[in-house]
Amino acid sequence: MSRFDIQPTPLAGLLVVQRQQLGDARGFLSRLFCSEELATAGWTMPIAQINQTFTAQQGTVRGLHFQHPPHAEMKLVNCLQGEVWDVAVDLRRSSPTYLQWHAERLSAQNQRALLIPPGFAHGFQTLSDNVEMLYFHSQPYVAQSEAALQVQDPRLAITWPLPVHGLSPRDAQHAWIGDDFEGVHL
Repeated sequence: MSRFDIQPTPLAGLLVVQRQQLGDARGFLSRLFCSEELATAGWTMPIAQINQTFTAQQGTVRGLHFQHPPHAEMKLVNCLQGEVWDVAVDLRRSSPTYLQWHAERLSAQNQRALLIPPGFAHGFQTLSDNVEMLYFHSQPYVAQSEAALQVQDPRLAITWPLPVHGLSPRDAQHAWIGDDFEGVHL
């Protein structure tokens, strides 16, 4: 029995992973990762890193982060507590959906995750207080390969559901996309 229902989004390679809970009167079991099942969705490498975030206040935005090759990473993003508006932006220069974004509501209740391929930027906005996220990464974090986009860049025109606030000083200073932006070449 499959524990994941994997659905495409309008952006090629970006997938919604619906986890199937097994539960009874005691509680439930929810599989967060399975290399065998996720291989059919494109995850064919080992997990290099697992990160957890906690965000206390509703409306806070984190992101939009990515890594350049050779450290471009695939991410499986899960919300374990609360609810987020999870956004992925296609930065693959050769993609027909270059600079387009897609968002999904991820929550502890809906048991959804977002499988983000290499070449995408990622960020989220908390829709509730006390949000806990868990990320599986195919590549370790490499500071020299890291980059980010400004979350309120008019060229992206992301429709955040709440007013944007709570940006870290670093995220608030990310530049807008200029004419010289080359995207990600995989």
